[in-house]
Amino acid sequence: MITKTFQHLIKEKYPDLSPGQKKVAEFLVTSLEQSSLYTISQISREVGVSETTVIRLAYALGLNSFSEMQKMIREEMLSYKYHSSQSISISEREEVKDTNIFAHSIQHEKRMLDYLVNQVREEDIWKTAELLIKADRVFVGGFRESYTAAYWLYYTLNQLRDHVFGSSPTGYIPETLCNFTENSVVILFSQPRYSKESLVLAEQAIKQKATLIAMTDRPLSPIGQLATITLTIGENTEIFSDHVLPHLSLSQLIVMAMHQKDQENIRERQEKLEQIYNHTGMFIE
Repeated sequence: MITKTFQHLIKEKYPDLSPGQKKVAEFLVTSLEQSSLYTISQISREVGVSETTVIRLAYALGLNSFSEMQKMIREEMLSYKYHSSQSISISEREEVKDTNIFAHSIQHEKRMLDYLVNQVREEDIWKTAELLIKADRVFVGGFRESYTAAYWLYYTLNQLRDHVFGSSPTGYIPETLCNFTENSVVILFSQPRYSKESLVLAEQAIKQKATLIAMTDRPLSPIGQLATITLTIGENTEIFSDHVLPHLSLSQLIVMAMHQKDQENIRERQEKLEQIYNHTGMFIE
C-alpha cells in the first residue's frame, strides 16, 4: 500500500478547496518547516485568512484535526531534511579541493542528482512508463527553456514507439491534438517562468480526455495542479539554477522503465529503424 505524502494529498484535494483553503495549502507545502512549528493563529496571520479556514483545510483533506495535519507535515519535513542532509554530506565528502571551475561544475551537477533522488516517487515513474507504452498517441510539449528536455524525450520516444508528436519551442499545432482520446497521453515540461502555452495545452489535453503528465518544479504549479501524474524536480533554486539536467535525468528514468516493461516491442521497432537507417545511409557509421 502506497502512503500518500502531504504534498500529494494537497494536490489530490486542491481543486475542491475553497480560495482561502488554497492559500493555506500553498503556504503549507512551500514552507514545510514553518508549517510544522506554527500554531493555527500564526498560520492564519501569515496567510491572511481566518483560523477557521486553517482548521477546515484539515477536514477538507480527510484528516481528523489540525494536529493530525501538522503531524503529517512534520513527518514529511523531517524525512526531507534527512534525505537532503545525506545528499549534502555525500557531496561535501566528494568535493575536490582545487578551484577548477569545471570540477566545481561537475560537483554541482552531482548535488542536483542527489537532490533529485529524494523528489522522485518510483511508483510514478513506473506508472508513467506504463501509460506511455499503452497510449494510442503521445504528445510531448515544452516551450522556451523547457523545449530542450521536451525535444530529447520526444526524439527518444520515437525510437521506442509510434504515433509520438511534439511541440516547437514557441508553440504547437492545435490540429495535432484533434484525434487524441482518453487513451492518449500528453506529457508537458513547465518551469518558472511558466509559459501560457503550457497551460493552454494542458487544458486542451484535458478537454480531449487525454491523460496529462506534468514535468515541473512543484505539485501545485499551474500544470502540476491539472495533471494525473506530476513529476517534480523541486524548488531549490540554489541547486537548480538550470532545469534542463534534472528534467533529462527524469526523462531517462522513464525511458529505462519503458525498456524494462516493453522489451520485445521496443526491440522490434529499433530493428526496423536500423534497416531504414542502413537503407538510406543516414549515418556514417
